[in-house]
Amino acid sequence: MLKSRNSVRFILIPVLLLMMSSCHKEIFVECESFDNKGGWVVDPQFVEQMGSPYLMAHGMGEVVENATSTIQITSGGNYHVWARTTDWAPGNWSSPGQFNIWLGKEKLPKSMGHYKGWGWNYAGKVKVKKGATMVQLEDLTGFNGRCDALYISNRYRTPTNQQDYLADMRNRFSGYAEKPGETLAFDLVVVGGGIAGCAASIAAAEQGLKVALIQDRPVLGGNASSEIRVHTLGIYGHFERILKMLDTEHYPNGSPEALADEKKRHENMESYSNISLYLNYRAFQANSDEQLISSVDARHTSTGEAIRFEAPYFVDCTGDGWIGYWSGAEFNYGREPDSLYGESWEKYGELWSPEREDQQVLGASVLWRTTHSDSAYEFSEVPWAMDVVGSYAARKGTWNWELISDRWHQVDHAEQIRDHMLKAIYGSFYNEKQKEGADHLKLEWVSYLLGKRESRRLVGDYVYTFNDMRESRTFPDAVVQEIREVDVHYPQNKLDESKPDFLAEAMFYPADPYQIPYRSLYSKNIGNLFMAGRCFSCSHVGLGGPRVMRTTGQMGAAVGYAASLCTSHQCSPRELYENHLSEYMALVLTSNQD
Repeated sequence: MLKSRNSVRFILIPVLLLMMSSCHKEIFVECESFDNKGGWVVDPQFVEQMGSPYLMAHGMGEVVENATSTIQITSGGNYHVWARTTDWAPGNWSSPGQFNIWLGKEKLPKSMGHYKGWGWNYAGKVKVKKGATMVQLEDLTGFNGRCDALYISNRYRTPTNQQDYLADMRNRFSGYAEKPGETLAFDLVVVGGGIAGCAASIAAAEQGLKVALIQDRPVLGGNASSEIRVHTLGIYGHFERILKMLDTEHYPNGSPEALADEKKRHENMESYSNISLYLNYRAFQANSDEQLISSVDARHTSTGEAIRFEAPYFVDCTGDGWIGYWSGAEFNYGREPDSLYGESWEKYGELWSPEREDQQVLGASVLWRTTHSDSAYEFSEVPWAMDVVGSYAARKGTWNWELISDRWHQVDHAEQIRDHMLKAIYGSFYNEKQKEGADHLKLEWVSYLLGKRESRRLVGDYVYTFNDMRESRTFPDAVVQEIREVDVHYPQNKLDESKPDFLAEAMFYPADPYQIPYRSLYSKNIGNLFMAGRCFSCSHVGLGGPRVMRTTGQMGAAVGYAASLCTSHQCSPRELYENHLSEYMALVLTSNQD
C-alpha cells in the first residue's frame, strides 16, 4: 500500500503560549492549524510571498461555517487581539473579505479585512477566563475573507509585519527548529504531484527505486485535479501505459467529471508500495552544496510538521521551478528577443516573438461554472469587482479566462493575479444575473487555485525552441513525442482596448510530429536535478506546444526512467546521456510493455 502522509504521526499544537515575563502573556495562533476549519479552506499557494498558508472563506458569495479552535489561557484577564489579514479588494466600498473574531463567548469589537496589504489588524480587547477557550473566525460575506494568524496579548503592542520578524516570531511561538525534526532517505525525491510528478514517480518505482512524492495539496493531478479541472491534452508517446493511469477524459474545462479521473489517479498511485506520498506538504527549501542538492525540506500546510528528504537525485515538477530556484539552477523567465533564437513568425509579428525581451509569459486561469437552481438564487452586489469587468457578463469560465501581463509576475504577484481573476468572475457573473431570465442561475463552483501555464523555465543542456518543432528536428535522445500545434496566447485588450484584461486570445502554428530531447529535462548546472513539466528547458515560444499535461507526463516518465539508470550506474543525468544513452533509449522505447 501507498504510504500516505495525510494522517501525520503527530500534530503540532496549533496554539503555543510564550511567557516572556511573569506579567506578559502572549498567544500566537497559526490559523491554518485550527482544530475545525468549518467552511474555510487552507490556501498554501503564496507562502513564498506572504510567509505562510492561511485560512480563506471561499463561499462564492455565501457565508461559510465558522472556523474554530481551542486555546489555553493560563491567566484570566483582559487580552488584546490582532489578526494578520488583508483587504484583498480595497477601495471606496465595504470590504468583500470581512470577518469577525470570537474569543470565548465574546465577539471582538472590530471586524477584520479592512486594510490594504497583509498586516496586523487590531480587533480589540476582550476579557477571558483562565482555562480552555474557543476562538472562532466568523465569515461575514462569503467573498474570500482570509486570516493568516492571530496574536493575543495582555499588553497592547502591535506585532511588526517585516518578513524576517514574522519568520522569527513563527519560530519562537511554534517551536520550529532551523532543521526539520525528521530526516528521511529515498532513492528519488519528486516535488510536485501533477501529471508530470506522478508519471516520474511511477516510472522510477517500476524500476525498483524508493520514491517520495511531495505535493502541497490534498489531491494529485495539478491542473488536472478536481480543484482546478483542466482536461489533459497531447499524445502518449512512448508512455501510454503509465499516462493512462493518470490522465483525464476530454471533459469541458471546469467539469466535475474531474473527480472520477482523480479517483482513478489516486487508486493507481496507491498500487505502488515503493512510492511514499506526502500530501499537503509544501517544499520550502532545497539544500545544496557544490552544485548538488543534498535534501529538500517540506512543511505540512496545516500542522507545521517539517521533514527533510534526502536522496541522490531530485525531480522538480513544481511548475514554478522552485527546487531549481532554491538550489541555484539557471533559469529563464519571460519572452526572449527574436534575435536570440530567431523564432519570429510574420503572421503575428511581436505578438509571437518580440524585438526586445520582456517579462510577459503565458498567463494563469481560474476556472468556474454555473448551474440552474430549483429556486431563485440571489447574488449580492459586488461593487469592488466592477472596475475590473465593466459591463462584461458571463456564466462560465473557459480556457481564455487568462490574465497575461508583464506588469504582474506569475510567481511574485501570484496572489494579486488570483484575486484579480476572482473579481473578474464575481463581477461578470453579477452582470449576467441582471439579465432577464437569470433568476435561477447559480454559481456552482469557483476554483480558488491558479491554473498556471508558464513561469520559470529551468535551463538544461539543451534549450528546446519553436524552431525545433518548425523544422521537425530529430535527436538521438528524443524521449518525448508530440503532434500538438504550437499554442501561444496574448491578452485580448492588446489589440482592442475595449476588451477586459482577463481574457486571452490564442495564436496557433500547425505542427508536424516533433521531438523533445532528454537533454532538456535535467539542469545545466545542478548535477543531480531533473525537471519535468512546464519548467523544462525551453524558450517561451518553445513551451507553446508541449506545455499540455500528457506531454509533460511524458517528460515525467522519461526522467523517472533516467533516474533509475543513474542509480544503477552511479552517474549524473548528464553522464547518462554521454555514456549510457543506448541503454536509456532502449528502456524508454519498451516502456509500454507490461
